[in-house]
Amino acid sequence: MALVPHPVLALSTAADALTQDNADAPSLMLASRVIELLPIPAAMLSLQDIGIAVIAVNRAYEMAGLGIGDRRRSLVGQIEGRIEAFIRGDSLRAEFQVEYGDAVDCRYYQATLARLARNADQRCVLILVDQTAELRTEHNLRREMLTDSLTGLPNRAGFSDRLETLLDDPASRTDYAVLVVDLDRFSRVNACLGSMAGDELLITVARRLKGALRAQDVLARTGGDEFGILLTLEDGPSDADHVAKRIQGALSTPFRLSDFEIRVACSIGIAFGTAAIDDGEELIRHAQFAVKRSKGTGKTEAYQTQAFDIAREQFGMETALRRAIERGQMRLTYQPICDLATGRLVSFESLARWRDEAGIEYSPNDFIPVAEESGLIVPLGRWAIQEAAATLAQWDARMGGDCGVKLAVNLSAIQLQRDAIAPVVQSALAAYGLDGSRFTLELTESALVTDPDRMAGIMHALKALGTTIAMDDFGTGYSNLAYLQKLPIDILKIDRSFVTGMLADRDKIAIVRAILSLAQALGMKTTAEGIETNELSQTLAALGCTYGQGYLYARPLEAEAAYAMLESLRN
Repeated sequence: MALVPHPVLALSTAADALTQDNADAPSLMLASRVIELLPIPAAMLSLQDIGIAVIAVNRAYEMAGLGIGDRRRSLVGQIEGRIEAFIRGDSLRAEFQVEYGDAVDCRYYQATLARLARNADQRCVLILVDQTAELRTEHNLRREMLTDSLTGLPNRAGFSDRLETLLDDPASRTDYAVLVVDLDRFSRVNACLGSMAGDELLITVARRLKGALRAQDVLARTGGDEFGILLTLEDGPSDADHVAKRIQGALSTPFRLSDFEIRVACSIGIAFGTAAIDDGEELIRHAQFAVKRSKGTGKTEAYQTQAFDIAREQFGMETALRRAIERGQMRLTYQPICDLATGRLVSFESLARWRDEAGIEYSPNDFIPVAEESGLIVPLGRWAIQEAAATLAQWDARMGGDCGVKLAVNLSAIQLQRDAIAPVVQSALAAYGLDGSRFTLELTESALVTDPDRMAGIMHALKALGTTIAMDDFGTGYSNLAYLQKLPIDILKIDRSFVTGMLADRDKIAIVRAILSLAQALGMKTTAEGIETNELSQTLAALGCTYGQGYLYARPLEAEAAYAMLESLRN
């Protein structure tokens, strides 16, 4: 395949040759013969008193329709200033982009101006390479990359691109806000009706959202069931609230899909532009964070810096917690549970504690929710079961036999959903040679809400191992008495919120009496949490409560201190 030389070099060489062969030929004829050698549009130009004059053009230039007769509409007339500057300057060559034609039929050229060896004074040659096809292809590909193929709206990249353009001007950054609309329970439509119905719903939702917006607002599909809206704030932040209400109103009418009527609820988060934010992605993330809060409150939420700082702190805590679990930096403390009738120590509740490498102690109220949200509750829960079993086996060994107490371990609702708890407990018992009766497993009421039938199966599997099942924090959550009757629950734990201050509150006494009566009717034992005085302990014993737990007996103890307490009571 023959190599094609650069047009300017070829032209210069040809001009030299023609000049030598035709020294007496007229200049115009020479120029015409030189540029006619090129297969692309080319013109010989000269700087004269009237401006830039076209001396000669080749056939490719004429066929391209670049205008010769009408100076004002010609391509040369459009770039006359650049040509004159080049001729008057010292450069041998200049390249730049040129657009020629109207918006409908605009063409794009790579223009090259070059001096010829024999005409270096007031003349130059203009060579044009048509790049229209390449640029149009590039524009089309870019448009496709920035457009959602299903709805025809801008996608996440296109939305971010629009936002970045607006944020380039610091003075106008506060004139905009970003709304993120997340469709609730959209996955159920796909699961029940199929992806085709889901796509149809998204297209219809996009139309309704578009109808609820103003002409200057930009709608985009930024995720599977998420839409982003770029708002121009003409009357301040109140504009965003008004648009949010219109969106909710537009989606309130049921959607008709196949034979079903579907109501679509949504969560809306708002992030307002500030002079300090010049990153469009950051503004979108703020709106998405507000959406997350909206899902919890059921209301339209605006981004708040304080809430974001808390979330960032929790994210840092998640990283540190993962490292602590992997490095074995967690520990269990043990709070005694006593028989209210006899005062005998019957068990300890094991409680996870975390002190980082810097000596900072973290409250379980802080790190347990982070562990549940991040999924770290599964390895943390497994560790707690293994550690409790190891501790109990160690106490037995030091006592020369059964040390006489049980250990209670808390099971998170998330842990029950994501992990195979029964095999984990069975493995821990087998590893340390413990009988299942030595373990009490504490579950919260919230564990039953998500999937009662599955939870019932898990509880029966745990019960088959011989373990004791306790319902923790009873009375503070959702209580389905029908399931309570069927489930293999041995103990109801009365939440401390009902026990603390009970003696001075008739309503609390009534609630505690009702729980004790219910437990008795179902053949269950009871444990009261938060006992801090002898008077309270005696009153609960008189009411028929079985066990008690609280600061009256001891705060949560380190493993060695718990064993010392156990040993002292035995002696």
